[in-house]
Amino acid sequence: MKPTYVKGLRWWIIGLVMLGVVLNYLDRSALGVAMPTLSKELNISTKEYSYIVAAFQGAYMVMQPLAGHLLDILGSRLGYAVFAVVWSIACILHGLATGWLSMGIYRVLLGLSESAVIPASMKVVAEWFPDKEKSVATGWFNSGTSIGAMIAPPMVVWCILTFSWQVAFVITGGLGLIWVGVWLFAYKDTKAHPRLDPAELEYITSGQASDRNKADKTKTPWRALLSNRNLWALMTSRFLVAPAWATFTFWIPIYLSTVRGMSLKEIALFAWMPFLAADLGSIVGGYLCPFFMNKCKVSLITSRKLVVLIGSLLMFGPACIGLAADKYTAVVLFCIGGFAHQALSGALITLASDVFPKSDVATASGWTGSAAWLGQALFSLVIGAAVGKIGYDPLFVCLAFFDVLASIILWKMIPSTQSANSVLAHQAN
Repeated sequence: MKPTYVKGLRWWIIGLVMLGVVLNYLDRSALGVAMPTLSKELNISTKEYSYIVAAFQGAYMVMQPLAGHLLDILGSRLGYAVFAVVWSIACILHGLATGWLSMGIYRVLLGLSESAVIPASMKVVAEWFPDKEKSVATGWFNSGTSIGAMIAPPMVVWCILTFSWQVAFVITGGLGLIWVGVWLFAYKDTKAHPRLDPAELEYITSGQASDRNKADKTKTPWRALLSNRNLWALMTSRFLVAPAWATFTFWIPIYLSTVRGMSLKEIALFAWMPFLAADLGSIVGGYLCPFFMNKCKVSLITSRKLVVLIGSLLMFGPACIGLAADKYTAVVLFCIGGFAHQALSGALITLASDVFPKSDVATASGWTGSAAWLGQALFSLVIGAAVGKIGYDPLFVCLAFFDVLASIILWKMIPSTQSANSVLAHQAN
């Protein structure tokens, strides 16, 4: 019997990946939405909340390089499933917290397991898409980060008002376990998937740079990887831009509540909007790269750099939140920031698949992600310590300058026509 192929299967696969990212970010965003309630019921202060956030970010930071390495060993199918099971259970355990310390412990477990989501997703993109479509695929799955954060406010508030805050964590975590079952049923590697048309497989593999395909079976030692100039450029850039997204994800509900005086219901009505804008930023940023390549005749790497530059300049929108006359204008400026950050973030994340072989993509993504989460953890601690003294406004201004500096470093350190593979090969000889 002739096998039944699914037309454009790679796009169905990235849709499944995007759903996993949505649930991942729903789990991590639930705490920020529930904090106005938890601060009263569990007596958690703003400073203690910053410790909880930093515990998650620190665990995420430490684990990401190891998670990426494990994913390169286990493969996309099994590796993604294992980590998703653990992060879903960790989210459910949040409902057992009795204070900031126990909540911090559960957040550590969540951070250790959720650290795999971006390296795993990038590994799937590297395996399933030709080079010219990688930024688009990354834009679509990266939109899941903001979709998850966007649906968290109404869903978590509804659970709290209808049931309890404990049930909110059980429901959000339970959805991840359902996704794992779907993932194991539907996902196979490109060469083993019975529904992948051979013509589509040829289109994918023929569109990937030959140097990366040749290096596919040989993993680069960590020592050689960590001596790569391009890796350090990506790590430094992500270290600088990551605090913006952490601030939006973990602090927008608190800011709108304490500074702008929004009620829990108003937070449910408005706190999701910046993440809707972030969805658009992810998708538009993904399509901007091939647009620049086709219309401006620039290289693949330059197209990524241009998206990062545009996004970093737009970040001056949220830098002006302190000048906003009312809470609705503040939400609009947050929306500009969400759009800008996710557009530039998608380009940065995709660069790992552009300049590293498929066998090293998850590991390289893990190292750059670790740098990003170090930046997030440090900035969260700064917010917790400084917001009571200087307020949020100077911190929002810092985020814009961090992004511009990241763009400058990217343009200076990564050659627009040279891949990291050639650097690695040179170092190996």
